[in-house]
Amino acid sequence: MSLLAFLLKLVIAYLIGSVSGALVLGRFRGVDIRDLGSGSAGGTNALRTQGRAFAAGVVAIDIGKGALAALLADVPFGAGAASPLAQALACGFACALGHIWPVWYGFRGGKGAATLVGALLVVAPGAVMLPLLVWLGTLATTGYVGLSTVFAALALPISLLMVATGRTVGPLFLFGLASAALIAFTHRENLKRVRAGTEHRFEAARVIGRLIDRDGLE
Repeated sequence: MSLLAFLLKLVIAYLIGSVSGALVLGRFRGVDIRDLGSGSAGGTNALRTQGRAFAAGVVAIDIGKGALAALLADVPFGAGAASPLAQALACGFACALGHIWPVWYGFRGGKGAATLVGALLVVAPGAVMLPLLVWLGTLATTGYVGLSTVFAALALPISLLMVATGRTVGPLFLFGLASAALIAFTHRENLKRVRAGTEHRFEAARVIGRLIDRDGLE
């Protein structure tokens, strides 16, 4: 019964993840942002195509559902088949998979970063700081959101090792590796466009990059 309870939590987490913030809010505007911009149902494409307020709502929903999924570990469905930490991490990851491949929307969703952040804010909030600094630094230097997200995800396993203790090391590190691999996979087209020089840049965010250009240090 404990294994069935754990699997049920994973299914529920996936279904929660399948509720896409961009597509739910898009219905109120009569738009499907998967038909616009990059075609991703995530916060970045929402910002590019619908503006700041819409994007903020999308990100809030996507972070919130990741947090909600992680909290399923404390729901008493029966004796746990895994530790509460492992359950929370697994549910958060399953929620991200639902966001990327949502059953409610033809398995075409976003890229999963905000949902994973939501799970981390519940399970290991201290591990969010290093990836956030990496994300901000890369964005300020390059202006590429996708590249910044990939670099931040690559920093996540290190960040989780920094906050892990005792028996939490294994589950947290595995979650970090799996999350980094997932984010690199979902952003593979962004990375190709960066290499080709065709990726969209947020020039307003490229503060450090513009200073480097101005000082002739590139």
